[in-house]
Amino acid sequence: MKRLLVIACISASIFIWSGCGGNTDTPSTKETETSKTASENPSYDPHRGEGKFTKVEIGASVDPVMAENGNKVYGVKCSGCHKLTDEKLVGPGWKGVTTRHSPEWIMNFITNTDEMLNKDPKAQAQLEICLVRMPNQNLSDEDARALYEFQRKNDGVK
Repeated sequence: MKRLLVIACISASIFIWSGCGGNTDTPSTKETETSKTASENPSYDPHRGEGKFTKVEIGASVDPVMAENGNKVYGVKCSGCHKLTDEKLVGPGWKGVTTRHSPEWIMNFITNTDEMLNKDPKAQAQLEICLVRMPNQNLSDEDARALYEFQRKNDGVK
């Protein structure tokens, strides 16, 4: 018990110490790294992110079977950290996500989380808000597509 208390105190001290920095007008190292990512890699497309999805074909209306499969994936893999509203839980709420990001960006983030968090400025900005890296859920392309269709349904696409 005493060991656990010592570890907790050390962890809290490190967390507090790392958050205490002077307020300067120069960009932080993280901001500089983020801007380098986008500018030093001309092949990087912030519209689609980093990953294999370059074009995701979506219909005018939601595929109900695919959306239901996505609901099941959400229940097992996503609901512990994401709400279907705009409220943050551990990760950001999903309401409106399909209006803020392209299908390619969302599916690349879902299936290539680590690279997106390393390279994409929008993903990095969200990480600064949430403070927790999304773990790679190892979703198949089919599950990722179903999850996107569920997100569309959650956003009110008929």
